[in-house]
Amino acid sequence: MLRKKLLAIEFRVLGPNDIRKMSALEIKNPETYDKDGFPMESGLMDPHLGVINPGLRCKTCGQRMKNCPGHFGHLELIRPVVHSEFSKKLEMLMHATCMACGRIALPEEKISELRAYIGQEDIDIEKKIVSKTKKVKKCPHCGAERGTILLDKPTNFFLEKERIYPTQIREWVEKIPNSDLLFFGYDQNRLRPEWFVLTVMQVPPITIRPSITLETGIKSEDDLTHKLVDIIRINLRLKDNIEAGAPQLIIEDLWDLLQYHATTYFNNNTAGVPSAKHRNGRALRTIVQRLQGKKGRFRYNLTGKRVNFAARSIITPDSNISINEVGVPEQVAETLTVPEFVTEFNLKDITQLIKDGKAAYVFRPNGMRKKITDENKEDLLKELGPGFRVERALQNGDIVLFNRQPSLHRLSMLAHRVKILPGKTFRLNPVVCKPYNADFDGDEMNLHVPQTPEGIAEARELMLVEKQVISPRHGGPVIILDEDGVSGAFILTLKTTKFPRETAMRYFHIIGIEEIPKPDVGKDHYSGRLIFSQLLPKDLNLEYKTRAYTLLEKINPSDKDLRKKIEDYAVVKIKDGQLVSGVIDDKSLGEVKGTLVKVLAREYGPEAITNFYDKLCRIAEDVVSVLGMTVSLDEYETSDAVGRVREKAVKEEIDEAEELIKQFRKGTLEHIPGRTLEESFELNMMRLGARIKDKVEKQIMQEKVGEIFGETPRYNTTAMILSGSRGSSMNLTNISGLWGQASVREGRPRKGFKDRLIAVNKKKDVGVIAGGFIEHNFMQGMNALEYFYHAMGGRQGEVDTGVSTKVSGYLYRRLANSLKDLVVNNDSTVRTASKDIIQFIYGEDGVFPDKVSNGKTLDVAREVAKLKASRK
Repeated sequence: MLRKKLLAIEFRVLGPNDIRKMSALEIKNPETYDKDGFPMESGLMDPHLGVINPGLRCKTCGQRMKNCPGHFGHLELIRPVVHSEFSKKLEMLMHATCMACGRIALPEEKISELRAYIGQEDIDIEKKIVSKTKKVKKCPHCGAERGTILLDKPTNFFLEKERIYPTQIREWVEKIPNSDLLFFGYDQNRLRPEWFVLTVMQVPPITIRPSITLETGIKSEDDLTHKLVDIIRINLRLKDNIEAGAPQLIIEDLWDLLQYHATTYFNNNTAGVPSAKHRNGRALRTIVQRLQGKKGRFRYNLTGKRVNFAARSIITPDSNISINEVGVPEQVAETLTVPEFVTEFNLKDITQLIKDGKAAYVFRPNGMRKKITDENKEDLLKELGPGFRVERALQNGDIVLFNRQPSLHRLSMLAHRVKILPGKTFRLNPVVCKPYNADFDGDEMNLHVPQTPEGIAEARELMLVEKQVISPRHGGPVIILDEDGVSGAFILTLKTTKFPRETAMRYFHIIGIEEIPKPDVGKDHYSGRLIFSQLLPKDLNLEYKTRAYTLLEKINPSDKDLRKKIEDYAVVKIKDGQLVSGVIDDKSLGEVKGTLVKVLAREYGPEAITNFYDKLCRIAEDVVSVLGMTVSLDEYETSDAVGRVREKAVKEEIDEAEELIKQFRKGTLEHIPGRTLEESFELNMMRLGARIKDKVEKQIMQEKVGEIFGETPRYNTTAMILSGSRGSSMNLTNISGLWGQASVREGRPRKGFKDRLIAVNKKKDVGVIAGGFIEHNFMQGMNALEYFYHAMGGRQGEVDTGVSTKVSGYLYRRLANSLKDLVVNNDSTVRTASKDIIQFIYGEDGVFPDKVSNGKTLDVAREVAKLKASRK
C-alpha cells in the first residue's frame, strides 16, 4: 500500500472554473423524480451526482451506494448574486478602491509606505487603508469622482443612494490589480474577490442531502434540495423573462428573489432576511445551520457522538453503597452486555449464565455471531468451548464508567463497580457528588460499559473512585463528605455527645469491629469520640487546628469560661488512633483543606479511605437523623445585649460617617493611594459599614457558640456554621443582627435617579441612609427604603448567576479546546500534537499536585511528627 502524509488542509473559496471542473453534471431541471419514481435527467437527484438506493449504480463512477462518495454538480446562474457571507469583504474593497480603475484610492507614495505592513499580524492594514480612503473624493490615479458606499445588509449595495447590482460589483472588483489585493490578504493564486459574486453555484452530492421514504411511500426531500429547487425555478423564470423582453422592474424583482434564495441557501438565519420555511412553519436547516452550534456537524457528529453500551437515568442518593459502587437498575443491567472470553476455568459459570438467560450473544472463534434464543440455547451449549466469546449481562462487581455532563475536568468521569438494585434510577453515594458537581434535584448521568479487557483494567486501575480522592488540580481532597455528613461528624465528636449501649452497638456493627471497646461514659454509655475513633487506623497520630480555632478571634477575650469550653474543641489531637480532643469538621473532611482525609488517602491508601468514608457516611447520616438537626424561628431571636450592641454600632457609624461627609465636601479627606477623592470617600463608607457589621457579628457568635459548646448543645443552624457544612456567621448576622451596607459591584449602589439613588432621597445626599445602609435584619423586617436598597444588591447576584455561568462556560470551552492537544511526552516535555514544545518540563517544576502536600514535595512537619511517634 502506498502511504502518504498530509502536510496541510486548506479551506478557500472556489472560483467558477474550479466549480465547473469538479462538476459531474450541469443541473437544469427543477424536477426531482418522474411519474414512475425515477430520478429526472439533469435534475437534483440525477444518478450522476451519486446514488442512495442499494440497487443502483452511480453514472459517474460506476460504484454502488456503499462505495460511491457522491459527486458535485453545478448550476449556471442567469444573473450573478452576491454571496451573503462575504458581503462585508466586498464592502471593504469598494470603500478602499476606485470604481473606474480598480486601484486603491491613495497616492502611489502612500501605497508604497503601507506596503511595509503587509504580512504583519499585529497591524490591521485593511482598516488603516479604509479609514484613509473613505475621505478621498477623487481617485489619485485616474481622476474619477468617488461616491459613498452603503451596504444595506446583507447583500444590497448603494453608491450615493443609487443601487448598484451584482453585475456592476463584479466588474468593479475584477479591475483591482493583484498588487493591490495583497494589502487585503488575497493571494492571486488562490482567491479573487469577484468570486464573492456568484455566477455559478455548486450543487452538493445526493449523499449530503438524501431523500427519505415515509411510511406512506411518499419521498420526502432534504431541506437543501428544497432550497436548490427554489433557486433553479427562479433562475429559469428569470431566463424566460429576459428572453421574452419583460419590463426591467419584473426582471429586478426576480433577480432579488434569486438573491434571497441564494442567501437563505447558505444561511437561513441571516440578519435582515426572513427565514425560508416549510408549509408547517418550520425553518429550513441550510448549510450554516448544519455546521454551527450544538446540533451542527462539528459538535454533534464529530467532537461528540452517540455510543453503544451506554445507559442514562436520573441519579438518587444511597449512603448504604460504597463510594466505589454505582447502583444500577435491574432493567439496565439486563440490557447492557460485557464480552466474556470462554476458558477452561469459567466454562461452567458461562454455561450457567446462558441457561439462566443472562447472556445475549455467542461469538464463535471464526468471528460469527449468534443470538441466544430459547430454541437454539441447547445447541449452542453443546458446541461452547474455549476460544468462544459470550456477551453476558452486567453482574455485581463489573467495572463501568460513570459520567455527568458538562464534563469540565478529569474527575467528571470515574470508574465504579456495579451494584444491581431495584428501581429505575442510578444510585450514587453522596460522598462522590463533589467531583461530578452532582446533586439530586433531577440530575441525569451516563453509564458506559468498557468492552475490552484492556479498557476494563485501565478503568479499574486508573479511574476507580477510591484512587481519585486527591485532586490533580490542588493536591487536596476532592471526594469528600459534605453538608449533612460534616454536620453528623461534628455532632458525633462533640465532647457532650454520648450514646446508650444499643445505639453504640449498631454503630460498631456498621464499622465491623470484632473487639468491642469498654464504655467510656459511665457504665453503659459510649462517647461519640470513642465511636469515631474505631474508624481510624490504630497507628494514626495527628494534630491540627479546627474551624473552632478561628472562632476564638471573634469571642470576647474577657469571657474566660466560654474560651475554656472552646479550647477543648479548637485542636484535633489523635493519639494511636484515638480522638483525644477537638471536633471533626470541614477542616478534617472538607474539600482542599480536609487534613484527616488527606492523611488517610496519602499514607494509608485507597482501601483505608474507602472504608473510612463508607462507614462514616452511614453513621453521620444516622446521627443527624436520631439526634435531629432543626431550624426554627426562635433560634434567631437574640438577647437584649445584641440589640444594645447593634444600636450603639449604628449610632457610631452615623456619627463617623457625618465626619467623613464633612471632610469629603471640604476636600480635606485623606486620599487612598491610587484613588480619586470620590473613590476614597466611597471606599471609606464601605469599610465603615463592614466594621459596624463585624461588631454585631462578634456579639451574636459569642452567644451562639456558647449554645453549641455548652453542656446541653442545640443542633441547629449554628452547628452547621461552626462545622463548616453550610452557611456562615454572616447569614446569622443578616437574619438576627443587621443587614448592613448594600453592595453593588463591590461599592455602594450608585446608579439610580439624577444625583440621588431613589426618588425619596434628597439630591446630592451621600449620607449613610441615602447610600444604601440597612439597619434592620430579616427577623425584624425592612422598611420600604431598605427593601429597595436590598433589592439592588440582590439583583446583581441574580444577574451575575445567569450571565457569568454562560460567559465563563463558553470561555472555558474555548480554552479547553485550545489546550486539549497538549500532552506530557516520555522525555517530560509538554508538547502539542505537532510536537511543538510548550514546556521543557511539566508545570515548569515537574511536580504533579496529586503527589504533593500543599504545594510542597515533602511535608516536613508531618514526617517529623511521625518519626517522634514511632520512637515513643
